[in-house]
Amino acid sequence: MSHFARIDEDNIVIGVIVAEQDEINTGVFGDSFLFVQTSYNGNFRGHFATFGDTWNPVLNKFISPKPYNSWISDDAGGWEAPVSEPSDMRREDGLIVKPYIWNEGSGQWVVMEETEQAVLDRQEMLSQ
Repeated sequence: MSHFARIDEDNIVIGVIVAEQDEINTGVFGDSFLFVQTSYNGNFRGHFATFGDTWNPVLNKFISPKPYNSWISDDAGGWEAPVSEPSDMRREDGLIVKPYIWNEGSGQWVVMEETEQAVLDRQEMLSQ
């Protein structure tokens, strides 16, 4: 069995079903051209399609909804803030060392307030 995203006329994902390609082709679920196979493991087409994603046939991937009005799309189908992430946010391996969150009102990254337990958990992860 495979997973198929059901898209509407604007290529917006309106559901995901589990079916065989032969079942999709019969039209039992609707027009077969409205179904695009998606990978539960994200092995192809960007990521596992979810409700509200957009199917981009040119990039051959599902695009997540725009997270903030000010963000712009990149060439790979992702979203980028208009201001780069702070340089002290991540280690070279990508692990977050100082959590920030985007503030749409100010158009800036701001340090995220953490609980004491979150700080301890992060310090433990960084020490490994």
